[in-house]
Amino acid sequence: MKDEVPNLKDFDKRLRDEASQEPSLEVPQGEPTKHTQIIAIYGKGGIGKSFTLANLSHMMAEMGKRVLLIGCDPKSDTTSLLFGGKACPTIIETSSKKKLAGEEVAIGDVCFKRGGVFAMELGGPEVGRGCGGRGIIHGFELLEKLGFHDWDFDYVLLDFLGDVVCGGFGLPIARDMAQKVILVGSNDLQSLYVANNVCSAVEYFRKLGGNVGVAGLVINKDDGTGEAQAFAKAVDIPVLAAIPQDDDLRKKSANYQIVGTNESKWGPMFAGLAEAVGIAPPVRPTPLDQDGLLGLFDSKDTGGDYELVPATATDMRGKYGAIQESLEVIYDDA
Repeated sequence: MKDEVPNLKDFDKRLRDEASQEPSLEVPQGEPTKHTQIIAIYGKGGIGKSFTLANLSHMMAEMGKRVLLIGCDPKSDTTSLLFGGKACPTIIETSSKKKLAGEEVAIGDVCFKRGGVFAMELGGPEVGRGCGGRGIIHGFELLEKLGFHDWDFDYVLLDFLGDVVCGGFGLPIARDMAQKVILVGSNDLQSLYVANNVCSAVEYFRKLGGNVGVAGLVINKDDGTGEAQAFAKAVDIPVLAAIPQDDDLRKKSANYQIVGTNESKWGPMFAGLAEAVGIAPPVRPTPLDQDGLLGLFDSKDTGGDYELVPATATDMRGKYGAIQESLEVIYDDA
């Protein structure tokens, strides 16, 4: 039992060191082919990126495009809708198993296809056992070994968690891995907060000489209240599509049914999104500050009219707030 404490300390130090490492410069930074558009999709967890991407990629394939969808979220759920709810073996997990067996990873071990869409999941470490961002970096290094630069696709769609735009999750923006970014958000403050953070990251790296821009915003579960449209206008990016808050879409998504197809009544909407994604140029956004973001919403809904009340030293002492008599020793004049 005595040996466990040093081991835990070593493990903790390793995780901290791993998380603090800068991304390797040897991740794929160029285009697989000259005509390929590499697009990074960012959004708040649970906002509907996987739903949007599965249907977008499927519609693109129906339109005759070669599409590769890569899930870059440690949850590894990007391809779940595309594959009828079935879990796709991740690159990182498969690589670890193959390495232990002394074998090499093959394309067929990690890449699968449906309806003309090729898809894979990078994966990530088990919960509490590593840095998700470093896992993403490792996943892209493995992709390069599999021949990423030689693949022939019209579109490579990268599904990234937008809540964190640093380390491996920020690679497409920080390392110019993608030509443009697409945001997925809704008419709620938290999703637009995340979208605004991504805009801030894009602007930061543009100032450092980067080339990645924001192609636009996809509004998911649009209830018509208009906050997301107001956000897009404020940061100067276009709205590529507004997917309505609809019970039919909700049910089909929950049952892993593809609606991004000409056989669905929702097909024209996703066809329009596919066309918009293809032609939208990468623009330089103008991110908002916190007050500007709150200003998009009614203050009654957000608490935006709250005034900061400074705390006092007495407040901090709580029940010990009474002023204590000084312990200073005062001597009488001699």
